[in-house]
Amino acid sequence: MPPSGVGQPGTLGDRFVARFIDGLILGVVALVLNFVLAVIWNSWLLTGFVSAVVTAALNLGYFAYFESSRGQTIGKQAMKLKVLGPDRVSNPTMEQAVRRNIYMAFAILRVIPIIGGTLSGLAGLASVIVIVININNDPQRQHWFDKFAGGTQVIKIG
Repeated sequence: MPPSGVGQPGTLGDRFVARFIDGLILGVVALVLNFVLAVIWNSWLLTGFVSAVVTAALNLGYFAYFESSRGQTIGKQAMKLKVLGPDRVSNPTMEQAVRRNIYMAFAILRVIPIIGGTLSGLAGLASVIVIVININNDPQRQHWFDKFAGGTQVIKIG
């Protein structure tokens, strides 16, 4: 249970909307980067490989940086959510933020020709299913990746 004075655990709905907002931001950035890569290299294979690596790093880096430095991504800020470290007071460390968002790196599977997109999609879908089930079944609304990060928690602050 969070200490008194701290908000309640973030709901699945609020967390979904926050991820959606962040996804729109990251999607625009990735679209521009992928367009630039396609113009630079006139090779479908090379562009796809570099795009997979850059997109996975961009997604994981975005969440890890903002959650460790501010406790909030832009989407979480809009939804008045904040990620707390295991101590329930400070922001998660960079390592904790990477661990709680590590499933974002599954996009790297797209580097595998032909089946990479399918593998990446299935791994992402499996992660989302695990997250939804855990958030709905846990009294603190922590998912498996929060626990993997040492006990981080998303709370509603407003």
